[in-house]
Amino acid sequence: METIQKIAVIGAGTMGPGIAQALATGGYAVSIWDPIAEARERGKARLSDGVETFVRNGTLDQRQAEEIKQRVTFAVSLEESVAQAGMIIEAIVENVEIKKTFYQELSKQIDKNVIVASNTSALNIFEIVPEGMLPQQLIMHWYGPAQLVPLVEVIKSEQAPQAYADAAMEVLRRCGKAPVLMKKFIQGYIVNRLQQCLNREVFYLLDNDICTAADIDYAAKISFIPRAMVLGFCKKIDFGGVDMTIKNYKNHSYTLPPDTGLPATLQKMDEEKAYGIKSGRGFYDYEGLDVEALLEKRDDQLAAAYRLALELLQDPV
Repeated sequence: METIQKIAVIGAGTMGPGIAQALATGGYAVSIWDPIAEARERGKARLSDGVETFVRNGTLDQRQAEEIKQRVTFAVSLEESVAQAGMIIEAIVENVEIKKTFYQELSKQIDKNVIVASNTSALNIFEIVPEGMLPQQLIMHWYGPAQLVPLVEVIKSEQAPQAYADAAMEVLRRCGKAPVLMKKFIQGYIVNRLQQCLNREVFYLLDNDICTAADIDYAAKISFIPRAMVLGFCKKIDFGGVDMTIKNYKNHSYTLPPDTGLPATLQKMDEEKAYGIKSGRGFYDYEGLDVEALLEKRDDQLAAAYRLALELLQDPV
């Protein structure tokens, strides 16, 4: 652990700046590299905005915020970024060929004792990296906004020592994160698999005109989502009675909707290019609204929600 003083974050797009902010908050020197100069500049702005969220919410004072920003540098080359880094976190585009090319280049520039972690959301990175890198390869799957969401799912390759996974978990804890060490890789990890199951139901309800998107959001936010902050899913079954869940399965009180491919609701939204806040319309209409103000409000509310969630986790039921 003490050999990890500097961490390189590769990719300054959607996730990189938030990951860098979290690591810098934990006291690490962080070097971000992205091959695209414009991405590096956008990353600097996003990092600054992310830190200011914590200042607005009273988690950091201005001096602490400046110290965090100063711990992060934006390198102009991969070689500069990974030099003397004890850990590397790859957060580049989800493209197999691009990742293969990157890892082939990375393997030439780092020692065998450097821990390498991929933030890949869907790809089995252990099938992509050069075989010689497997003894140092992990997955470290963050959720966005990375500076706000505490959960990080960690998986080591079969060839990597447990000590590397333990070190990664400790780095994350020092940064205020709540890591989960998975026993083995599975596509979607834990939370994305749960969310995909929920999405299947969401689109079944919408496609069959059973309720509106606003109805679904309201019902979820006022019922099982806050309850899950206290009980999660498995402990909720304990409190409700495992026998009740057994009976529900035996009685076939619920039937999973069939998988019919792309839901009709999404097909229509794709045709209309209703891609959400980025296009001004998705399930809701954002036309004419200040998007930056909405994102700022979202981050403020997420920060408050996760503070409460972490508080409850420290004194579990």
